[in-house]
Amino acid sequence: MLTGLVAQPWWVNLLVLVPPLAWFSWRRGGVSLARRQLLVAGVFAGSFGFLEAVVVVYLRAVTGLLPGYQGTLSDVVRMSGQYYQQSQAISQFPKSLLTLEFLREAATILMLLSVALLTSAHSRARVAVFLWTFAIWDIVYYAALWATVRWPHSLSDPDVLFLIPVPWLSPVWFPLLVSGLVLAAVLLSRVSPPKS
Repeated sequence: MLTGLVAQPWWVNLLVLVPPLAWFSWRRGGVSLARRQLLVAGVFAGSFGFLEAVVVVYLRAVTGLLPGYQGTLSDVVRMSGQYYQQSQAISQFPKSLLTLEFLREAATILMLLSVALLTSAHSRARVAVFLWTFAIWDIVYYAALWATVRWPHSLSDPDVLFLIPVPWLSPVWFPLLVSGLVLAAVLLSRVSPPKS
């Protein structure tokens, strides 16, 4: 169980500062993004979030960390509530799969970064799109896990957020809060680009 600060290691808690710092840095000139840019990036991020959730379900099932995986999805849903503990499961991963999980996370960041780089030529907009896609991806990831295996049971359930460079642990509500604040910061800072 997590003690002291919300997330571990301690510096993960600093992520809550990203949305207000982004908004503060963008508030003067705004971020020039068209609705279409945010919509297309959001569709990518939502689709990718669902895909990531499915991969996690498959990975847990294959490694035996998701009881009921040999049955139907409804069996997984029924049994996952009793056993699914992300923060404990990471230590049970075989070393080779842990390496693949590390590389999958790095690929996730690179994919989200690529979308941001393709969206705009301006660095402010690129940062905003990266944060936007990351936030949508994260929210859809948790929603898809809940929809498929009914996890998390509550927003206070512990989760392993990332493995890079070390495992990041926090209750589920923490990344969802940061993601919600990011979406608000981007929307409040967005200005329509000039017509060309």
